[in-house]
Amino acid sequence: MRRHGIFKRDWQNIKLDGKWGYIDKTGKIVIKPQFEEVWLFQEGLANIKLDGKWGYVDKTGEIAIKPQFEEAWWFQEGLARILLGDKWGYIDKTGEIAIKPQFDDAQWFQEGLAGIRLGEKWGYINKTGEMVINPQFDGALWFQEGLAMIRLGRKCGYIDKIGNIVIEPQFDDARSFYEGLAKIQLDDKYGYVDKNGKIAAKPQFDWAWNFQEGLAVIKLGGKFGYIDKTGKIAIKPQFEEAGSFN
Repeated sequence: MRRHGIFKRDWQNIKLDGKWGYIDKTGKIVIKPQFEEVWLFQEGLANIKLDGKWGYVDKTGEIAIKPQFEEAWWFQEGLARILLGDKWGYIDKTGEIAIKPQFDDAQWFQEGLAGIRLGEKWGYINKTGEMVINPQFDGALWFQEGLAMIRLGRKCGYIDKIGNIVIEPQFDDARSFYEGLAKIQLDDKYGYVDKNGKIAAKPQFDWAWNFQEGLAVIKLGGKFGYIDKTGKIAIKPQFEEAGSFN
C-alpha cells in the first residue's frame, strides 16, 4: 500500500525510527510516530496499521476504528473498502459494515458506484450494495466524468452508468477521463480519446498521463514535455522527469 504523498492536505505522513506518524506544515508532530504503516487523511480519517491489522485514526490521534482488517483503504463518498478474511466489503465512518465482505476484489466508490469482482468478472454496485451492472467485464476502472473504462477480452472501451457500451472496446489499454479526455494505448503508443470515441490526439507518444489544467505530460524521444487538448506540443519534450500541473 502506498504511504507517501506531497502536501496536498494539511498533514503529511512521516517515518521516524521505523514508525509512521503525522506532521503539519510547520513541521510539528501532530500524531506521534507509532504505526507500522499509514495513509493520508481523507474525509477526516486516516487508515493505519497496528499489530498487523488495519484500522483508522482521527485527527486527535485517537483510534476511531480499531485495527481489525487485513487491508483497509481511504474513505471516499463516506465508505471505505476493507478486506476481512479473504473477501472485500465496505464500512462506514463508525466502523460498521455497510456492505458485507463478499467480493473477490473491490474498488473505492466514485460518482456513487464502485467496481467489484466476483470470480473473474467485474461489475458495479451502488452504496446499498445493490448490483447495478452485473459482473461481465474482464477488467474495469472507477467512474470518472460519467464513464468507466472496461476491458472485454484484450481490448478496452467505456460504459455509462447503466452498463451501456458508449465507446467500443478497441484499445490495448485505456485510463479514466480527465477534463473530457482519456489516455489510450494502441500498438505501444499513447494518445487520447474524447467521450464520443473520437481520437483527440493520435497515439504517438512513448508515455502519457492525464490532463490537468489543460495540459498533459507526455514522453517523446526519451524526454518529457506537455501537450494541449488538440494534441499539439505546448512545452517541448526536454525534461528528465515531469509531473502534472496543479
